[in-house]
Parts: sequence; structure tokens; C-alpha cells
Amino acid sequence: MKHGAGIYKMAKKLGCRSEEIVDFSSNVNAYMQKSELRLSDEEIVRYADSTYSELKTTIAKRYSIKKSQMALFNGATSAISELLRALDAEDVYLYAPLYGEYEVSAKEAKKRVHKINRFNELYKKPKKGSIVVFVNPSTPDGKYYELKKLFKLWRERECSIILDESFLEFEALKSYRDEIRSYKKLYIVQSFTKFYACAGVRVGAVFAHKKSIKKLYTPLWNLSAFDVAFLNERLQDDAFIEKSLQTHKKNKKELSNILKNSGLFSEIYKSDTNFFLVKSPRAKEIYEKLYRAGILVRKCESFEFLNSEYLRFGVKNKVMHRKLEELLNKVV
Repeated sequence: MKHGAGIYKMAKKLGCRSEEIVDFSSNVNAYMQKSELRLSDEEIVRYADSTYSELKTTIAKRYSIKKSQMALFNGATSAISELLRALDAEDVYLYAPLYGEYEVSAKEAKKRVHKINRFNELYKKPKKGSIVVFVNPSTPDGKYYELKKLFKLWRERECSIILDESFLEFEALKSYRDEIRSYKKLYIVQSFTKFYACAGVRVGAVFAHKKSIKKLYTPLWNLSAFDVAFLNERLQDDAFIEKSLQTHKKNKKELSNILKNSGLFSEIYKSDTNFFLVKSPRAKEIYEKLYRAGILVRKCESFEFLNSEYLRFGVKNKVMHRKLEELLNKVV
């Protein structure tokens, strides 16, 4: 399993509808708010504003940056691909484990890929002038790193820094966005689909110094009118944000208790975001029993430096948690 959310393949295999799958492999915000957004015929027929000025204004206000300091893409994965294509350095250092598309995109860009095991060699020095990639909070373990020492090391070595903060908002953690004003080689990847509960809306961003943003290529009309309208509305919805934070805190504690009380896991990693990495010598058995019951969790052997004993569970709602709890209690 290289990614979460493989519900369509699973549904086909089990002979059911995708909506019937209980998906713990996805790490999207479990709080869903019904949207009444509809596009008029006129909005569908006409070309959208290719500068996305209104959406950029909303993003700039929400994230306390300038419109000139962002580039918008058809999802964060597209942003990652363009970043690794556009940056000149030939060596890329990936602080692993991390989102697998970074390695895919680096190889597609003909870069030399190096892996740094952030569990036990965090302060290993990358090559001077290289590209470093760090996801914070990390995946699949959900750890938030205080990056002051690392950031100093990267700057001293004149590295281009790609910092992925896509899971930052679930617990209002400190961002490095302020640093883009002083360090032109810092690029922050921001996915909007995770916290804002809209994986089907494909919008991702890169935040960087305005001179660095100009190096990135964004195709004309690479966002749909619906994507733009939906995200513009959701980012301004303070009630959604407040309710999401409250719900996340409650649901995360509930899932943590279920995993602990099951007695099935030798280790449950402390998480600073909306998923938990767990370890068990019975992970394969647990995965298969849940799978056959229509519950999908994330196997983690595809992540560098992990193996088949690791699983990841996304924080979900009470109904989904109860079903998980019932099945975990049946694993004997």
C-alpha cells in the first residue's frame, strides 16, 4: 500500500459500494460540514479568473502572507512535482519516512535521492547547496519537530528547503511561514484538503519569497471554478475551523483510548496531528481481520525505515470508532 484511501479497489474486491468502506487509512479531517455551494450556469460557461485573485486574497489573510508569496496548484502533489522540477540542485535529501510522492517526483526530475533516517540520524549534514525535504508534523508517525537547530544547519549549508506543513493546523502548531521573508530558498508546501475536509477539491499551494515564486510554473486555469469557489468559502468559515479543532481534540482522545485498551499494540506513537502510528507483531493479522470486515487501515511497510509491523489509523468520528473498537476486541 503506497497511499491511504484505497477504498475503490477494496470495495471492488469485497463486492460492496465504496461508501460502505470504513476508511481509517485516510488522514482527512473527520468533521464534515454540509456545503450548499452551487455554481450558476454562467459560472460554468465562462472562463474563470486565471489569476485566482479572490482565492489568493483569502489564503493570504488566513495564512498571514502576501499574495505574491504563493503559487497555487491542482493539489499538493502537483506542487511537489513542480518544486522538484524547478529547483536546480541535483541532490535531494529526504528526511524519511515521509510522503512517498517526494521520492517519485525527485526521480522524475532526474535528481539524486538520498535518505536521512530522522529517527536516529536527524542532524546528519546534507551536501552543501542541495535540496532538503522535511514533513512537519511528520508522516506516518505524526511527530511535530522543533526545527530551530535543523533550520540553522540547512541555512549554513545553503540548502533549498522544502518544508511540508500540510498537517500543521489540526493542533495549531508553529509554522515557519515567517521565515520566507528572510530566506529565499525556503518553500512551504500547504495542502488544503486535510484540515478543510475536501480531498475531492484539488488545491495545494507553495509559499515562498516572491522572487522564488516566480521560478515556479503553474499551468493556465489549473484550478476548476468549483475548486476555487469551495475553498474560498471554506477558508473564511471560522465556525467550521473552530468546530473542527474541538471535534478533533475529542475524537483523537477517543481513538487513542480505543487503541490502548485493545491491548494489541506494543507501541502507540505520540501524535501531534490527526493520525496514530502503531506497532504490533500481529499487524498483518489485525489488518486482514479489519479488511474482511470492511475497515481499511494504512499498512506502513512502504515507508522507509518501517516494516510490516506498523499500521496507521486516522482519527475519525464516533460511529467509525465504535465499529473499530468492536472488531479490535474480537482479535484474540
